Amino acid sequence: MPDPETPPATILVVEDEEEVRALARDVLEMNGYRVLEALDVADATRLAQTHPGTIDLLITDVVMPGASGPELARRLRAHRPGLRVLCMSGYPESLDRRIEGEAGWTAWLQKPFTPDVLMRKVRDCLTS
Repeated sequence: MPDPETPPATILVVEDEEEVRALARDVLEMNGYRVLEALDVADATRLAQTHPGTIDLLITDVVMPGASGPELARRLRAHRPGLRVLCMSGYPESLDRRIEGEAGWTAWLQKPFTPDVLMRKVRDCLTS
């Protein structure tokens, strides 16, 4: 659980699959985080540009319609330097690692994932 003395971290979850996005949102909210949701890169970009507060972590699918998670990370970091990124994918990690250097993500989450694995990765990202 986040420290009750400090404001909860804000996490932007970008996932085009409703079930995966809902699971991530529910688990994160149950653990005290503020969650912003987007279903694609355009929606996430708009949200990141209009959200008045900080965004502490981006959790994004690697493969989405319109643009990739790494492309989204590059766009958001142009306006929010230091943004931590947790990329998730149903593809084997080795297939997506080739683009890691371009995106500079903080951590990797293999789909499908359990709530415990998601929370461990989130905590690791937020404390790195």
